[in-house]
Parts: sequence; C-alpha cells; structure tokens
Amino acid sequence: MTTITMVKKIFADGSPCKKCGEVEEKMRDAGQLEQLDKIVIAYEADPESEGMQLAAQHNVDRAPFFIVEHDGQDAEIYTVYFKFVKEVLNAKTSEDDELKEIMNDVDLDFL
Repeated sequence: MTTITMVKKIFADGSPCKKCGEVEEKMRDAGQLEQLDKIVIAYEADPESEGMQLAAQHNVDRAPFFIVEHDGQDAEIYTVYFKFVKEVLNAKTSEDDELKEIMNDVDLDFL
C-alpha cells in the first residue's frame, strides 16, 4: 500500500505560503487532491507542529513537499510538484513546466 502526504506551510502571521496555494490549486484543477491520503500543515510559529516535525525528520527546507511511503520501503520525498506528478501520479507534465518550477525558486517558501 502507498500513502501520500502533502506538507504545506502557514506563516507565523497566519497567511498561507504562496507556492503551497498554487500547487494545491493546480492539484484541485487536475483532480489530483483525491489521490492524497493526508495534507499536513507546517506552522512556522510552531516548530512542534506535525508539518515542521516531518520537514525536520526528512531534512526538507522548503514547502510544499510530498512524502510517498510504500509498505516496507524508505519514504520518497518530492519537493518539485511536476516531478511528483509525473513519477507518482503518472500524469503528463511538460518539460517546460518542470524547468520553470525548478528555476523559479523565488516562489519557494523555506521552512
């Protein structure tokens, strides 16, 4: 069995991370949210929040990210949405979209 968790960030002032919202909207539009088992919040103001704990556990310093767990195997971590979609959800992505996301680090929110 495979379990997929999305970790998104909420800033200390309560506002959502811009990139997290964009990724969630893309997933909603593509009907992909239903394929997630869990959405976890990394609260910037609470280092003990489940999302912040998962980020620390998996050495991830940006949001959003995805944790893909297969029974009996190490978890796979995806910090690039288009790579996650292509490799895990088996959806079509364009190389241009992937490169834009990788190169557009200004929208990434660090945990």
